[in-house]
Amino acid sequence: MAQFPYFYIPSIVSSADEFALDEDTSKHVVQVLRMKKGETLQLTDGIGNLLIAKIVDDHKKKCIVKKEQNNFHAPYEKKISIAVSLLKNTSRFEWFLEKATEIGVAEIIPLLCERTEKQHFRLERMKNILISAMLQSQQCWLPFLHEPVSFKKTIHQSEQQQKFIAHCVPGNKSDLSEKIDKYSFPKIILIGPEGDFTDEEISTALEHHFTPVALGETRLRSETAAIVAATILKMI
Repeated sequence: MAQFPYFYIPSIVSSADEFALDEDTSKHVVQVLRMKKGETLQLTDGIGNLLIAKIVDDHKKKCIVKKEQNNFHAPYEKKISIAVSLLKNTSRFEWFLEKATEIGVAEIIPLLCERTEKQHFRLERMKNILISAMLQSQQCWLPFLHEPVSFKKTIHQSEQQQKFIAHCVPGNKSDLSEKIDKYSFPKIILIGPEGDFTDEEISTALEHHFTPVALGETRLRSETAAIVAATILKMI
């Protein structure tokens, strides 16, 4: 079904058999892609539903489609949560959001750490980046994006089966790939800000049963570290 254009519609399950796309989507379907009556497209709500629909009225502001088939895709068994500090450079954090979505990360927690440089968090813009990445990679599950959360609150609320913290402080750490139990999900990993976690934050995480890990022999940017961690957790 990948040959059909892919769109995000949050309420497709509750929609009638025939319904109108919103104006922005209609414009993209009719004016940008130049799709016509009778052509097929795919619609997902980001929570597992994938709808196959045909255009019955190719109006550029109110395109009407008819449901042909509705399939449900179960969520990934390997549920991975990435808790990563907000970054000074917003574009780098947005790049991380895009790539994490493509990889199939289930949950993204923007962290507020001691060394996090405060910034305005534009939740709707961030969600739109996730939606675009989900559509580009043709998935049916949108990662759950939290509002920024304090480091301590994240530590106290984490109930995943495996919990990791990646930091740059020398000490007793193993490579992440060596510590993964491939049968234990969900998993979470903490990634710090540009200046890394403080010693106190690392100690607090260890007290709450987070395993300290390394992500290789080189020092990585925060957003790169988060993507490397997500890839390792997803693939092993």
